[in-house]
Amino acid sequence: MLILKNGKTVRNEIIDLVINGDIIDDIIIKQGLSAQRCIKEVDAVQDSQEIDLEGRVGVVDLEGRLVMPGIIDLHTHMRDPGLTHKEDFYTGSRACAKGGITTFFDMPNTQPPTVTAQALTEKIAQAARVSAVNFGFHFGASKNNNIDEIRRVIGSGQARSTKVFMNVSTGLMLIEDTALLAEIFKVGGLVFVHAEAEMIDKAIELNARYGNGLYICHISSEEEMRTVIKAKQNPALHNRQHPIYAEVTPHHLFLHTGMREASAEADMLLRMKPELKAQSDTAFLMQAVRDGYVDTIGTDHAPHTLDEKLAQLTFGIPGAETSLALMLTAAAKGNITLPLLQKLMSENPAAILGLTHKGGLAKGADADITVADTAVHWQLGRKDIVSKCGWSPFEGWNFIGKNYMTIVNGKIVYRDGRFAADLRERPAGHFVFQA
Repeated sequence: MLILKNGKTVRNEIIDLVINGDIIDDIIIKQGLSAQRCIKEVDAVQDSQEIDLEGRVGVVDLEGRLVMPGIIDLHTHMRDPGLTHKEDFYTGSRACAKGGITTFFDMPNTQPPTVTAQALTEKIAQAARVSAVNFGFHFGASKNNNIDEIRRVIGSGQARSTKVFMNVSTGLMLIEDTALLAEIFKVGGLVFVHAEAEMIDKAIELNARYGNGLYICHISSEEEMRTVIKAKQNPALHNRQHPIYAEVTPHHLFLHTGMREASAEADMLLRMKPELKAQSDTAFLMQAVRDGYVDTIGTDHAPHTLDEKLAQLTFGIPGAETSLALMLTAAAKGNITLPLLQKLMSENPAAILGLTHKGGLAKGADADITVADTAVHWQLGRKDIVSKCGWSPFEGWNFIGKNYMTIVNGKIVYRDGRFAADLRERPAGHFVFQA
């Protein structure tokens, strides 16, 4: 049994959490009183600030640190299989744990792409062997028409979503055939799209006519966000049967073209798809966040090695380790509230993909918990980075707030700069759709 004392919620409640196995067994809202009831009921547990990271028994005084349901990142590229010199499920899941992410969803554009049931099964097995945090996968749609595979995978419950590239991709992933897209929207569950500019309009129309839900990844511009807002305000396009979800990445909120154009090196490093936009676009996206039109913060964690980035134009940047710190800093500066941060990073992602026992602090919920120190001021250095790619676009940035502790299925996998020593031998992560 693990007890977390004196955590502060996003609504400024002081609480104790009792974790039994991989479940939150009890929550005590202290309201200024000590939680002696909780401690007396588990008097065999000794209070210790030196709790073994590998252990599940002990009492940890959080000393007023922010405690939230674990962060769920619906948009990552862990590069496994086929591109593991950039990242893999072990190193990428450690980056997640360091950044406070307790569950990630991986995209299908790997080598080979995840466009067959067999490829998905192999991916699940590989992640289960090594992942420090929980994981799920988006199945991939292929221009070679893998409708039968999509139907099989979605029907089996191994995935609840299909990723469709309507603009740019590699190999077999870019789909331009409207008839094929219509079939994918019919059978693909929640359809995640890489859609830019006019392709967003097309995706919205396909969802309204054929789909069961549309998730628009990494919206990057004011124009695109206005299109999405207009659609969300139209009940004929956005409703219970055909919902529309909007994702924004931290890099599109905090980086802009002026930063990319500052030096030749920045012009190589700060490249991704969709590309960065003007500072006015970042301001509009943040306002859309505050106004409630953005549903999730997805990192689009897409690492490449530094040598690759500097050698030739290569699209994609890492982001799992810095997303929470960026959003905490925004909260510290008054740009968003902590309840909104939790909604965007924990509650909404869980609800969107039907993770009924995640995304909230409640009795009986999965013990996936993120604890952050909102008062600490710090600067990111290259030595701090654990992603295999070894660099970050936010090196040298000053932050207010950082992840302090990550608990996955009741196990402390990361605490105050240290990982559990046995993560390689006893990975804490589970496949989220496992029966």
